[in-house]
Amino acid sequence: MATAAPTPTTKQPDLSLLKGHIPLIGLTGGIGSGKTAVSDLLAKLGAGIIDTDLIAHQITAPYGSAISPIEKQFGPDFIAADGALNRDKMRSLVFAKPEARKSLEAITHPLIRQETVRQAAHLSKQGAPYLVFVVPLLIESGFWMELIDRLVLVDCPKETQIQRVMQRSNLPREEVERILAAQASREERLKHADVVIENQASLKDLEVEMQNLHQKILQFQKD
Repeated sequence: MATAAPTPTTKQPDLSLLKGHIPLIGLTGGIGSGKTAVSDLLAKLGAGIIDTDLIAHQITAPYGSAISPIEKQFGPDFIAADGALNRDKMRSLVFAKPEARKSLEAITHPLIRQETVRQAAHLSKQGAPYLVFVVPLLIESGFWMELIDRLVLVDCPKETQIQRVMQRSNLPREEVERILAAQASREERLKHADVVIENQASLKDLEVEMQNLHQKILQFQKD
């Protein structure tokens, strides 16, 4: 059995140089809420998007920067034949053993923070009017709320989330419900949100809503 990795520190991503110079917007929502659709639309309007979930997939892709330490910590069985993380096997482990989740996070979180800061600095230099940090577990993290200027929540009913994830990821309902149970509740997210995006209508309606949000953020920058 793998030994426990050191507990990750609570050190925050070093975004202090950007704070006050460019709006830092947090974008979150439960699994299946539609965060990607929202961030894609904001990107088309010129926003600088940093998707921490995408970064997490990149570092655990074939021979990504997290693969070697993961293999050392958990063993070769957790690495797929193509050199990527065996996500199904790891998902089962971290849900069954909280200490395994902490060990995995001790490896991945510092790498995600490093790439987050790198991308944010690059997009700021490229002239993005504001930065959007897409963080699925933003509220649960404990530190992101202190870094961002505004929190945008993508929201929809729980049953809509379940159906979307089942169709998108081909997961059984029980698996999706287990993932939801590990995330902050809808009520908890709503309590912290500055802006709530109800993602239940058509893509055209969402586009209009994103145009309005874009203008609000630009106005916030001026103010």
